[in-house]
Amino acid sequence: MKKAIHPDYVECTVRCSCGNTFVTHSTKPSLHIELCNECHPFYTGQQKFVDTGGRVQRFSDKFGSAAASVAEREAARKAAKLAAAEAAEASAKAAREQRAAKKAEKAAKFAEKTSKPTAAVAAEEAVAEVAAEAVVETTTDEVVE
Repeated sequence: MKKAIHPDYVECTVRCSCGNTFVTHSTKPSLHIELCNECHPFYTGQQKFVDTGGRVQRFSDKFGSAAASVAEREAARKAAKLAAAEAAEASAKAAREQRAAKKAEKAAKFAEKTSKPTAAVAAEEAVAEVAAEAVVETTTDEVVE
């Protein structure tokens, strides 16, 4: 240590705002402090844990819970997707029924044009086959829903 450049290290009287005093060494002869080991809540056992929360908690308190808004958006998206799927299925079902009706109509016209009994039987079989397909498609649609 160089001589004459450092402050003097003297006895120091420390006074706390609670009234406690003690002596230690410092470069100043007296100190005034606000908390000491006699009045600090950690040392006295009167410590209160206050959870103020971090940045995320403060943000969600200020602007609302992000998890709730994400869940709402996901539910709305799923509902829209389900509605679109149901609409597509309904249009496909209508198209199938339309095709079946056209086939039955063609079969009936063909049966009327031909007087042969085999053609009438074939037309009736075609109509029965189309009706059976429509019944099978209807029952599978009901099972899926």
